[in-house]
Amino acid sequence: MGLSLQKGQSLSLTKKDGGALSKTRLGLGWDSAAPAKRGLFGKKTAEVDLDASAIFFDANGNAVDQVWYGQLASKDGSAKHTGDNLTGAGEGDDEVILVDLSAVSPAVQNIVFVISSYSRQTFDQVQNAFCRLIDDSTPGSPEIARYQLTDAGTHTAMVMAKVGREGSGWSFKAIGERAQGRTVMDLIPTAARSL
Repeated sequence: MGLSLQKGQSLSLTKKDGGALSKTRLGLGWDSAAPAKRGLFGKKTAEVDLDASAIFFDANGNAVDQVWYGQLASKDGSAKHTGDNLTGAGEGDDEVILVDLSAVSPAVQNIVFVISSYSRQTFDQVQNAFCRLIDDSTPGSPEIARYQLTDAGTHTAMVMAKVGREGSGWSFKAIGERAQGRTVMDLIPTAARSL
């Protein structure tokens, strides 16, 4: 398991050998804390559908691209969303965004990762939410860092983390800011405040 970060903490993205990290995977996961629904065949766990997205910002804080379930790849080809999970059921990552940091457009300064509920379910119906960064260029894909979200409430979205340029490399920062919004477009102003 990687380094466990607290809200506001960051770390430089370098490999153990000192080289720069290039191929990364950001996994986001969650479980439903919504009350079970009674049906014909007994109680059924209520599903929570959250959507993971990435917003690409330039050095002036302008959003220049997005990756989400409606646009599965960035314009520069550096990032790819692996698909929409509608329930949050199961162990591990529920949604994954792959980013090749070496292929990110030079115009991009920061990539902010957000999760939102299109159906307006609130985070008091979510438990065990996390984001984790994985080194996808190393055999066995080791986890580098994990940020466990503990902030429940009536918000419908969260700004989870950002990856930003730092000198000749990149850094990862846990953000954990509450937000309101259904889609990635709704979250651009809130995400921009985390730069």
